[in-house]
Amino acid sequence: MPKDEYQSRDFKVVGTRPIRPDGIDKVTGKARYGADITAPGMLWGAILRSPHAHARIRGIDTSKARAIKGVKAVITRDDFTYQPEDSDMADILDNCMAGETARYDGHAVAAVAATSKSIARAALAAIEVDYEVLPHVTDVDEAMKPGAPVIESGRQQENVPKGYSENVTGRSQYGHGDPEEGFKQADLVIKRSFKTAATHQGYIEPHACLATLGSDGQGDLWVCTQGHYMVRNVCAGVLGLDAGQLRVTASEIGGGFGGKTHVWMEPTALMLARKSGKPVKLMMSRDEVFRATGPTASSSVDVKIGMTKDGKITGAAATYRLQAGAYPGGIAFLSAMCGFAPYDLENVRTEGFEVMTNRPKAAAYRAPGAPMGAYPVESVIDELCQKLDLDPLDARLKNAAREGTKSSYGPTYPAIGLEATLKAAQSHPHWTAPLGPNQGRGVACGFWFNFGGDTCVSLMVNPDGTVSLSEGNPDIGGSRASMSMMAAEELGVPLDQVRTIIADTASLGQNEVTDGSRVTFAVGLATIKAARHAVEIMKERAAMTWGIDPEAVDWRDGAAHPAGPNAGKFPPMTIKEIAAIASNTGGPIAGHHEVNAEGAGVSFATHMVDTEVDPETGAVKVLRYTVFQDAGKAVHPDYVEGQFQGGAAQGIGWAINEEYIYGDDGRLQNAGFLDYRIPVASDLPMIEPVILEIPNPGHPYGVRGVGETSIVPPLAAIANSVSRAAGVRLTSLPMSPPKVLAALKAE
Repeated sequence: MPKDEYQSRDFKVVGTRPIRPDGIDKVTGKARYGADITAPGMLWGAILRSPHAHARIRGIDTSKARAIKGVKAVITRDDFTYQPEDSDMADILDNCMAGETARYDGHAVAAVAATSKSIARAALAAIEVDYEVLPHVTDVDEAMKPGAPVIESGRQQENVPKGYSENVTGRSQYGHGDPEEGFKQADLVIKRSFKTAATHQGYIEPHACLATLGSDGQGDLWVCTQGHYMVRNVCAGVLGLDAGQLRVTASEIGGGFGGKTHVWMEPTALMLARKSGKPVKLMMSRDEVFRATGPTASSSVDVKIGMTKDGKITGAAATYRLQAGAYPGGIAFLSAMCGFAPYDLENVRTEGFEVMTNRPKAAAYRAPGAPMGAYPVESVIDELCQKLDLDPLDARLKNAAREGTKSSYGPTYPAIGLEATLKAAQSHPHWTAPLGPNQGRGVACGFWFNFGGDTCVSLMVNPDGTVSLSEGNPDIGGSRASMSMMAAEELGVPLDQVRTIIADTASLGQNEVTDGSRVTFAVGLATIKAARHAVEIMKERAAMTWGIDPEAVDWRDGAAHPAGPNAGKFPPMTIKEIAAIASNTGGPIAGHHEVNAEGAGVSFATHMVDTEVDPETGAVKVLRYTVFQDAGKAVHPDYVEGQFQGGAAQGIGWAINEEYIYGDDGRLQNAGFLDYRIPVASDLPMIEPVILEIPNPGHPYGVRGVGETSIVPPLAAIANSVSRAAGVRLTSLPMSPPKVLAALKAE
């Protein structure tokens, strides 16, 4: 079929709203999550964590712990005898088990395996650690200053300018034209500084795994993760194992949002299993999740934008400073790439600084770095519109990127949907609805790249004509339903005849992590190709039965048909009939496809939100929220709408309530849902999703990923709404009542 078949195809399954295939198991408790997995003779693992933000480990005495009855293994960093040559793997190992230095409050320093949880906890209490407390730094701006406590020397890249501390490990730059010349052409130039706090993904299910590892190097790992192939590769790299000797199976997952795209404790479980000779189960408490797994980065940003009286942006510049936690790397480069990506600009420059701090290693949170990229940019655009008396949607339309636009980070866009989202927002009743006292309406745009990557799918036609599909990506957003629907669409069979499972790492080739909004695009692409492979085989089997050439056979409505009168008059052979005689026509029927998928297609959204500010308390109430986003093609609209709503809900929390709070001692003060407040139902309005479908040319059905972009605009949209409602521009997130009240009093 042609590459643009989505333009004329009449879909029968794709685009419908069937019942979720995993729904019954999840609501009845049948679904097996990471903490549900057990094994005969299993031991319970537990991890001892540093109570200091930064400390040298002078010694660890584990003798008392080892003497406790029921303790079968005690490990420290000394037990990890393999030293990875790859610096990334070495950092992961050090994060899983501290070496000479504990770098943040919650850093693992020892672990035990015992016959019960209570014995494991007693063993942890018996371990004696001699710490030398060191100076620490948790704020990104403070960490950049000369003279700041250095987390680790020698990690700074050559592209970092002089004048910064060694904690600044990398710098990135993007853009084209000359912003300074652009500012000269503007009628108004605004420069502001912004800050965002670190926020956690807030997944309901804490991390859990069950590990076995024999002396022969063969092991099994059951784990809740967004990418079990990644877990296999990383654990093998950290422990010096052959990847093929380690089989990893993904459990059901109770939320991830990017926080389960990393390895936090799995190598520890494997090492305890190796030392004890028994299966070992490790589960994190909520306190451990907050203190020892990656939240997103906090940020400090400077933005400068120039605009003419009629709304044309003439110059744009931004500097992003993001803390990466206790190890090099980070996502500031993604902020620098995404901030101005929705706009067609002649003069634009961005730079990003990656900064180490005494915090847990930062992790992805849906579109990593992009919310911090958009928030300052969209805030300044809104302020320019206010001061120039411009309609904020008109101004964005005037500057919107379109097909053929050279993006702020380099590539030229193919067909994209930003303009469509803005026009949909303009025509929606929400835009013209009246506002009351102390209420404001905010809008903002957002962008995400979307990824493809390594993908492998296998589709089996069973002897009774039903279909089994195996894919290698944990289902965190409805991918089993989407894959089944695309396979059914291609094969022409009812949806209930297709079942999709998540295979373990020994059953399929390499699959990338479930992130970057890649799965519906990339795995869907491979599923379609695997189904077409199976169809070709079934056409050959029908041709063999009829004694004609395979080229003379068509496939329609789940059956092989003679292509025309010249092919002969044969009754159609259904998939069930072909499968029933497969043993006599060549054997089992299966379709496969392996690909490094390209052409994911970028994604845009526009969000609109109304808020009300209580002038006496500073409390913010979200009144109405509408999401306009391009899905390319919504395979299962219910799941797409859920992604839109979920991103908006998480953005509301990020903008108003959520933040990591560190004390002067560098310790996290709110490591639990009692003090770290995510939005609950009473905090949220009904979030209205508006799906737009501007087909992605890189996919046979026009699909674009949708899971990341929905979290990009909320920070700015809510900040713009609150700023208009309060009559004062707010530049620090979260906009908690004390901050809002202080801004009102200052004004």
